Amino acid sequence: MENVVLQTHSINKLYKNTNALKNIDISLCQGHIYGFIGENGAGKTTLLRIITGLTFPTTGELILFGKRSKLDLEIGRRQIGSTIESPAFYPNYTAERNLELQRILVGNPDKSIVGKTLQLVGLADCKSKTVKDFSMGMKQRLGIALSLIGTPRMLILDEPINGLDPKGIADLRTILQKLNKEQKITILISSHILSELYLLATDYIIIHQGRIIDTLTHEELDTKCQKYIAIRMNDISVGVTVLEEELHTSNFKVMEDGTVFLYEYINDVAAVAEALRKHGLLVTHIALSEQTLEEYYLSVTEGGSNV
Repeated sequence: MENVVLQTHSINKLYKNTNALKNIDISLCQGHIYGFIGENGAGKTTLLRIITGLTFPTTGELILFGKRSKLDLEIGRRQIGSTIESPAFYPNYTAERNLELQRILVGNPDKSIVGKTLQLVGLADCKSKTVKDFSMGMKQRLGIALSLIGTPRMLILDEPINGLDPKGIADLRTILQKLNKEQKITILISSHILSELYLLATDYIIIHQGRIIDTLTHEELDTKCQKYIAIRMNDISVGVTVLEEELHTSNFKVMEDGTVFLYEYINDVAAVAEALRKHGLLVTHIALSEQTLEEYYLSVTEGGSNV
């Protein structure tokens, strides 16, 4: 059985009259990378703040590294490195000094950890530069470095990709995969760049309107990501009628941009094109495709609908 590092049972969080989290049950296993997905306001940051002790649940229970008492949770949280919302820096100090102060704060006696961490996140050449002169991407790297100074067993990152250019994103992915593989660090990471999470995560947790609506492994995602025919045409209403009455199928979705995803006739795209053409429709795009993580997320959060 895999070693469970974090469990939540029926976590609820009320803010005045708003129920931000509703009966949250999740279980994270050691050595996995969890992509945490949800729109703004879905409850992602609230749950991350509860896990790290920045706020507390209204009801429910948190078990961390097998412990659940208040004292044990406080001790366990010292083994979590996190970057939630905007990392706090001393802007007039250098990157090296910021990390040295963090090392002292978390009580890590290993003075060499500062240089090693700067090297790991690609800031070794900037160690003497003041943080106020850092770019957004450099600040994101420094925030991750701060979270690593305590040599954590678990890493929680809230939107760490923000501000990074494509090379920075690829470099960060490499860093996180190395930490996960070599040090067995469990990682919980949220991001709106779902294509990047697909390349990084071993598992996914989808939250919507304060509820966990799906949890699945990378392999399960690939199984669930259906093939479909993507169709764009000049009259969606007529096109939908053709699908239902001539092709006798209701197994399709109309997405927000007007593209129709047809989940049948996968091996006979020509028949679909011909049926639409016969009814005078101008088909501007028709092609066989497969759901991405983003499209799967939209499908389980009702991003598309039959019309």
